[in-house]
Amino acid sequence: MKLNDPSGFLSDLPSGSKILIVRLRSLGDLVLETPVIAALHDWRPDLRITILVEPRFAAVFEGNPAVSDLILSRKFLETARELRRHRFPVVFNQHGGPRSALLTAASGARARVGWNGFQFSPLYNVLVPDAKEFYGTPIVHAVEHRISQFYWTGLPRGPIPRARVFPQPDAIASVVSALERKGIAAGTPYAVLQPGARLPKMRWPAAKFAEIARWLRGERIVSAVNLAGGDAEIAADVRYEMRDSAVILEALSLRELIALIAGAKLFVGNDSGPAHLAAASACPAVVIYGPTNPAQWHPWQSEYRAIHTGATFNPRRGDKSRAESESRSIDSITCEEVTRACEVLLTAPPGQKPLGLKPTTANG
Repeated sequence: MKLNDPSGFLSDLPSGSKILIVRLRSLGDLVLETPVIAALHDWRPDLRITILVEPRFAAVFEGNPAVSDLILSRKFLETARELRRHRFPVVFNQHGGPRSALLTAASGARARVGWNGFQFSPLYNVLVPDAKEFYGTPIVHAVEHRISQFYWTGLPRGPIPRARVFPQPDAIASVVSALERKGIAAGTPYAVLQPGARLPKMRWPAAKFAEIARWLRGERIVSAVNLAGGDAEIAADVRYEMRDSAVILEALSLRELIALIAGAKLFVGNDSGPAHLAAASACPAVVIYGPTNPAQWHPWQSEYRAIHTGATFNPRRGDKSRAESESRSIDSITCEEVTRACEVLLTAPPGQKPLGLKPTTANG
């Protein structure tokens, strides 16, 4: 392994070698890691790919045939000892924050791969050029940014697979039961609505989501609202506005959320982790954007429609941009815009995916 010529790292690894990918958070970022993992596995299925991930996001990789092992990030010294025990020859830090950088260094791997110019660059001995230098443009999709580390170290360039998650039978059964308790019979077509998002400027009003739920009801599609633990700021508003137009599912586990979205006919929501779960489940999605760049964060390799504020962006490092101006606020996006996007997706030729969840049996 020649550190001054990383282009042969991956091809030179002996059959059965272990590699570590560090990606601690958050939900959308973890989902967007799955195309990169799939591309690497498709090329070299003999490699044993381990992911270092926070326990709350581990379900993203459950059942993924490209992932050999997960290491859960816990207390720093405990996690560092676990990494050193595996003796990984190469570590790819796909996160870039201080904790991930220090754990990459603590792994003891001979090759420690990170992006040039990010935090704690001296802790890496293989520095990958940023998007502008690597691709010749500062704006690339987050998946393209992630995979550049692997292209730099020998993965042949080619089509990048779509994101994928794998709903588990017990989680599907749990969601079927939860929906039935809310009056939604198994097999009923439903949409998942996602009114939550990380920042207030990223949240379309709950009252407008309620209008979408009423419109969907006219299309004979019921609406299930995902109201997560992190949505405390909007919870009361969502419960009030959607009291007669949708069922509200609160505090689903990530495993259950994956199963819920996998069985949906349509996803409508703000730019958020669940929007990427929809793409990874081949669920058509209408995604509403405020100060985040759809060019970098749109659903990957799936049917979607993006509704946005017309923001202009100043590209920063990696897959980050800063909104410089918005021609309108997210609140001013109309229900008509969103329903038109829903109609386009709902009238597309039907695929093979079922319209609703059905109970599983012992035989699948």
